[in-house]
This record gives sequence, structure tokens and C-alpha cells, in this order.
Amino acid sequence: MYDLIVGNGRVLDPATGLDGASDIGISGGRIAAVEERLDPGDGASFLDAAGLTVTPGLIDLHVHVYEGVTHYGVFPDEDVLASGVTTALDAGSAGAATFAGLRRYLIDVSDLRLFALLNISAMGMLDEAVGELEDIRWADPARAIAVCEQNRDVILGIKIRLTRNLAGENARPALLNAREAADAVGLPVMVHPQAAEISLEEILGELKAGDLVTHCFHGLDGGVLDGNGDVHRCVREAVDRGVIFDVGHGKGSFDFNVAERALAQGLIPDTISSDLHVHNINGPVFDLATTLSKFLLLGYEPAEALRRCTVTPAAVLGMEEEIGTLAVDAHADLTLFEIAEGGHGFEDSGGQQRTGDLRFVPRQVVKAGHAIPAVARGYAAG
Repeated sequence: MYDLIVGNGRVLDPATGLDGASDIGISGGRIAAVEERLDPGDGASFLDAAGLTVTPGLIDLHVHVYEGVTHYGVFPDEDVLASGVTTALDAGSAGAATFAGLRRYLIDVSDLRLFALLNISAMGMLDEAVGELEDIRWADPARAIAVCEQNRDVILGIKIRLTRNLAGENARPALLNAREAADAVGLPVMVHPQAAEISLEEILGELKAGDLVTHCFHGLDGGVLDGNGDVHRCVREAVDRGVIFDVGHGKGSFDFNVAERALAQGLIPDTISSDLHVHNINGPVFDLATTLSKFLLLGYEPAEALRRCTVTPAAVLGMEEEIGTLAVDAHADLTLFEIAEGGHGFEDSGGQQRTGDLRFVPRQVVKAGHAIPAVARGYAAG
């Protein structure tokens, strides 16, 4: 007897290679069976997925959910989980001085499986009237190390933002402090690199295998393309070293033209993330499903795009056996999509409009075996 059966859908799981009609049986918050047909009577509940595509729950490696404390925060459950994301990484909203609240009031109580990157600035991302690294005293490696050690189960790395209005002339010393803290606790660094006082080559030179560069397709200075539109040599060298390149769409960090040129030259993002926050939740980001859909427009097959929101981010988090897959014994985290056909309008961070033929539209979410209605933001027919 299963707690829940999700039946009659197309199951698409890049982790196992499954793509076809299957039913999923769930017991005790775990996937108990994936078979061509399960008897609906064998489940305490039945969720009809007819006409929908059933995927592993999406994993978003770049969100901001410290609502009420930072000027960026959205709600973990209402805004992230309900949009089809079952696991998320808050990317530096909190620093050493503010992390306790993020944990107590959000991480520990949300239905969303939530982890965090600790901002190297102890203040975190409170308010951009004064950048969090304009005073280098905020970038205290010792404080960051102590908080990481106290929260090993939920802090998975160090975050640093290097843009001029955030770090000013402190970009290099702050980056070195982030590197020191990350190395001391054996965790990666995620860098927000654009429009910094130091060059992309300098920034990438401090990164190691497993570190992350987010906003990889931004259109500002310090991007992955040189003045001729070619991928920088230092970027290719970083890829070869195992540095992870993440999309991190955001309000100002995704340019269709940059993405097209980079993709054409073989610079493929490892992970697709949204950088969802209060300033872009009503467009152009809306949710991770919309960002994912933009890669269908750019030529990806659904399974290829989906892999970068499931399999790869699960591996980045060190949880590939637990999440990002519909394999038996994995967590019962699922997203049920309508893959809507027709002309769908999409916008990048610079206001450039494109039309795509397909769109991932979340219709239902299953988290730990419990079904939740989904919210499809930015979808006119939704």
C-alpha cells in the first residue's frame, strides 16, 4: 500500500534516463516504485497526472528568501516551493551577523528544503544604499568560519558579490577573505563577478574545482565574452579546472545575446538557476520554470535543460542519491509540468523579447510525498 500514487503521466527523469508513461508509488516520503502501471487502489491517495510531465522536483541554486530582513527576500514556500522548486540554496542573503535568524525563522521551519551560502560580509544583503563590502571590516573570515562550523548541516558555501556599488575598491581583499573562509571549512565559494573593480581573470584565478561563478550570461562588463564576442581564455581555463558556471538569471544578469554566443562556442552552463528575489518575481524571472523554458528557446531539449535543474545541482549539493532523481528510495520530491506549446513570450534582463515554442508550466508539486498545487507565474494562459 502506498501513501500516494502519481499516475497517468509522462515521467521524464534525466538521472535515470526514463522518458515515458509510468506511475510512481510513494511511501514514507520516499519513492517506493516506478512502474509502467500501478493499481490506483493500492494508494491511500491518487494524483492524476494525465497530460502532464512528471519530473524530479527542481533544484534552484540561487534564490533569496530572507523575507522581512533583506530588501531581496521572497517567501520560501509560497514563492519558491509552489513554483515547482523542492530544494533551494539561498545565495548569501545572510552573513555571520544575520544568519541565526535565517536559520531559525526560515530554514528550520519551511516545507521547502532550504540550504544557504553564507555571505562573506557579516551584514549579508540588508540594503544596497551602502554596499555590504564597502567597509572591509564586514568581510571577517574568522566570523564566517565560526558560523559555518556551527551550521555545517545547512551552510554549503561562501557567497561574495563583487560589483562596484557593493564592494568598491575592496573587491580583491574581500575575495581573498572569502577564499580563506571557504578553504578553512572545506566549502566552495560562489562569486557574483560582474562590473567589479578587478578583472574577470583575477577573479577566476582565485577559484578552484567546485567553486561557482553565477550570472554567467550577464551582459555587463567583466562578462564571459571578450570585445570580439569570443569566450575569454580564462573562462575556458576555469571550466577545465572544474569551476562550475551557473546561470543565475536575476533582474540584471541574463542576456540572450551573450547566452547564444557563449553556447555556440561550447560554453555550456553546468546549472540553471533563477536568482529569484522580490525585484524580479513579477518579471522578467517569475520562477525557475520560466528560466528553464528560456533554454528550450535557445535550442535545448527538455531533458537536457532539466538536467541542469535536477541532476547537476543535486551533485553540487552532494545529494545526488537523495534528490534530483526519481529513483527508488530517493526523496519523493516531484514537479508536474504542462509543457505548453505555442508562441510564448520571454524577456531577458535587458528587456530583449524572444518568442519560444515550448514552456514549462508547473501545475502540481509533490514535496516529501505531499501534493501541493503549483503557481505558474508569468504564464498568460495559466
